Amino acid sequence: MPLRNRNSESGSAATAGLLALLIVILVAVTVYVFATNLYPPPPTITEVGKAVDHQYFLTLCVTGTVFILSQLGLAYAIWRFRDRGQPAHFTRGNNTLEMVWTTATIILFLGLGLLGRKAWAEVRFTPAEPDAVRVEVTTNQFVFNFRYPGPDGKFGRLDPKQVSASTGNPLGIDENDPAGKDDIVMPTLTVPVNHQVELLIRSQDVIHNFYVRELRLQQDSVPGMVIPIHFTANQTGHYEIMCTQLCGLGHYRMRSFLDVVSEADYQNFLKQQQQGAAQ
Repeated sequence: MPLRNRNSESGSAATAGLLALLIVILVAVTVYVFATNLYPPPPTITEVGKAVDHQYFLTLCVTGTVFILSQLGLAYAIWRFRDRGQPAHFTRGNNTLEMVWTTATIILFLGLGLLGRKAWAEVRFTPAEPDAVRVEVTTNQFVFNFRYPGPDGKFGRLDPKQVSASTGNPLGIDENDPAGKDDIVMPTLTVPVNHQVELLIRSQDVIHNFYVRELRLQQDSVPGMVIPIHFTANQTGHYEIMCTQLCGLGHYRMRSFLDVVSEADYQNFLKQQQQGAAQ
């Protein structure tokens, strides 16, 4: 074999071998990170959250298996069909094989979606319990506001013309509506433990998002819509609420907090806020 051809073959083999090795290392590191749970999520505080975690684990196992097989297959193909100086072979592919793996992909992902429908629908498409604590969540650039209905159990009417954060009326509660006189507006969300909470999510300007990792709950707030979701927290604590939609230049600072407290502490919270509003 001429010297030039031997060097060309050696160089091609080294490049193909290095690339194949890098792919195998990538797969090994990825599997290690997930298998050892190197960056675990915070524990969930709802039963629905457990169902979400189970669905996530199932999806991770399925897609992880596909990832491993496809990447190892790619590494094998790079090494097996490396350039040895032979003429290139043209192929139009295999239509049957493409139909098989396309159909399998559709079935796989539709199946995962159907398996996860219960956890998704549980908080969105089933009605809240009659005694659920109702809180209105209003988002705008770049804050959350949470409104409680007060002792009368009714939310006051909202008038966009009366929105004035500087005068203490960020939601535009109609001052002429008696039902709104006892409404409580807070920058943070406080709810009782082991008691269902219904959130009525709305936006005053652009699309925002309500997300609490520990609840495994995430819902967009859309202008012109009121979107109800509900949850039941089974553990007290202090948790971060964040917006996960890119809603403007101040998006990075749009956050609040969820406080899950005992029933007695929740009633004390309501009394304190009512007394403060009366003064």
